[in-house]
Amino acid sequence: MRVERLSKSRTNHCVINASVNGTAAHGEDYDDTFEGGPVHAGAVIVPAVLAVAEHRGLSGAAVVKGIAVGVEIMCRMSLVAPQATHKASFHPTAVFGAPAAAAGVAAALGMQADKIAHAIGIAGSLASGIIEYLADGSWTKRLHAGAAAQAGIRAALLAEGGFTGPTTVLEGSHGFYKAFAPSKAPDFVPLLDRLGANWVLETVAFKPYACGTMTQPFIDCAIELARSGVRAGDVVSMVCEVGEGTVHRLWEPLAQKQSPPNGYAAKFSTPYCIAVGFIDGKAGFEEFTDARVADPSLRKLAGTVSYVIDPKNEYPKNFTGHIRAMLRDGSVREVRKAHMRGGAHEPLSAGDILEKFYDNARFGGWPRSRAASLAESLDRIAAGAATDLTIARG
Repeated sequence: MRVERLSKSRTNHCVINASVNGTAAHGEDYDDTFEGGPVHAGAVIVPAVLAVAEHRGLSGAAVVKGIAVGVEIMCRMSLVAPQATHKASFHPTAVFGAPAAAAGVAAALGMQADKIAHAIGIAGSLASGIIEYLADGSWTKRLHAGAAAQAGIRAALLAEGGFTGPTTVLEGSHGFYKAFAPSKAPDFVPLLDRLGANWVLETVAFKPYACGTMTQPFIDCAIELARSGVRAGDVVSMVCEVGEGTVHRLWEPLAQKQSPPNGYAAKFSTPYCIAVGFIDGKAGFEEFTDARVADPSLRKLAGTVSYVIDPKNEYPKNFTGHIRAMLRDGSVREVRKAHMRGGAHEPLSAGDILEKFYDNARFGGWPRSRAASLAESLDRIAAGAATDLTIARG
């Protein structure tokens, strides 16, 4: 076996790059989302493939191939036993990310089918990530995308060197879905149906707000309600119809969600997201600082927000929003969003996404000129040029 590759410092640097960049990409929960999963494929696959591409001097064509394969596999894996992974207390992005990143990296490296199968098999034993961060807003969720990216690289390089993994890792009696989604019998049709011909990755959503994906249409509802002339002081209560599968992550325990302990926890609190959308008219980085979350006016309004389960809600196939506001004068205002803005039903334009990129760079302290240079470098890679991201480390 040629596993000595893993001991080389450049390879370790590659793995560290993927881990750091994946963690950063997912850290503010402003990354892309596949609604059917839900999973955040870009934050795992892109850092993994780019790190290996820089390490090995791969072409842009290899990068595009690796990203396409990894994102497609990760999205499809999330459809095999929907909601069961969350139910088992695992984070789908973390656990599906490792084998998908392994597949993407292996594809970018041009590995043969048997080696790719072993890479996926190895990654099954490197996948991990639980959702207990929901209890207190601690940071482990941020780590998950980076951990999955580096796990995928390690698995692919081990397989490249001759290490083997179980080729029945997904469907086996002791396999991936048995471990990470035990409450539901896996249906592998979505994983394989027209694979390579019908690309589900084309439906990946780009978030307009820096918080949990399922909260996004509720923020749009809140903004619309405020723009209709309703003031925070007018509101007695706001009741939202929600999908049952979102309750344990975004609504309960309700008292805690109405008064999140810090900015990170607020990203996964629908009551807070509704309140900040209503009062600030936006939900970017500044709306999820610890100081902003502590604002008494936000906490007061969030305290009026509760939910009822809608048994007909389409989650996780579709993310919807709804607010029924009872006002002090006895009137009721109701706002609905049939889908997530930024998703397949109402995608953001290329210009919107580019401006989001510039906003993120500016928040990180980059001048627009440097961000524009990086955007140009990424366009060249996508067009097939060599992988050169020097400007990102300038």
